[in-house]
Amino acid sequence: MTEATVLRAHLTARFEVGRSATLDGLVPLYYERPAEGLPAHVRSGSALRRFENWLVIVQDDVQALAVRDVRGAIRPVLLPPHASGQRVFDDTLGNKREKLDLEACVVLPDGRLVAFGSGSLPAREQLVVWRGGNEPPILVAAGELYRELRATVVPPGCRLNIEGAVISASRLVLFHRGNDTRIAGSEPISAIAELDAAAFSSWLGGRGPLPVVTRVTTVDLGTERNVPYSFTDAVALDDDRIVVLACAEAATSAIDDGVVLGCRVGLLAGSTLTMVDVHEASGNRTTLKLEGIERRPGLATEFDVSVDVDEPSTPALLGRLTWEWR
Repeated sequence: MTEATVLRAHLTARFEVGRSATLDGLVPLYYERPAEGLPAHVRSGSALRRFENWLVIVQDDVQALAVRDVRGAIRPVLLPPHASGQRVFDDTLGNKREKLDLEACVVLPDGRLVAFGSGSLPAREQLVVWRGGNEPPILVAAGELYRELRATVVPPGCRLNIEGAVISASRLVLFHRGNDTRIAGSEPISAIAELDAAAFSSWLGGRGPLPVVTRVTTVDLGTERNVPYSFTDAVALDDDRIVVLACAEAATSAIDDGVVLGCRVGLLAGSTLTMVDVHEASGNRTTLKLEGIERRPGLATEFDVSVDVDEPSTPALLGRLTWEWR
């Protein structure tokens, strides 16, 4: 798609003073039966999506999905290993730049689960596709898709960083986390990119051309002590409304971690985005890094959320977020 045909808009979030969401019920995530070569715990919780009767926890630094059943038991679903044979990645192993960096996840109308690499490095321009059951997930090289996203979503020289994905109406909506501060004189800005969901599904199945970005909305999510809030995940409530997560993380680029200064949740409805702070049960504002969100079945105002602790030896957390957004 040519630049002239991409619809563009800008949105400034409205922060609601005096209202908040509550985070509680946090539990560490351990496998019921760990797989050989993996730690006994779920290392990260970069995205959540309900798939069949499971809650799928996407990990950015392990080539395995963590699948939680209705009993709360968690099993690993292995992805193909890296060419080196490794499935675990971090700085201590010297291979962090080779991780898939899976950060977002959707379930397509045809029943396939798709997890998205962030696109922040070449190794992260891949998708994971899983049909469920006993069929193993596959990796799909998606460099051409990420080139399209990079050309339309981020300024030249800035890293793409896809952190959320939803299917809403007929759209695949991707959420770019604007936290790359490496470019002098350029302020990082988060953005929402829209593609046709049917076109994406056809392309993914080898039945159609590359889907193009039809609309990009840059979003000002506010700041915390001069650190911008940026998207970390999203979940569609229906065809018109999407709940988003955002954190203010004092990191220098899209591939580094930093201190989290605050976390907010918001309701995106058309051209309006309303945000509130996330508080813990103690009443204090949380500084946990909420990276995944999924609506709880049958509940309008309760969500499962995952906490990525960015510490390889410490398990990710799963908790409940309660927000009276209506």
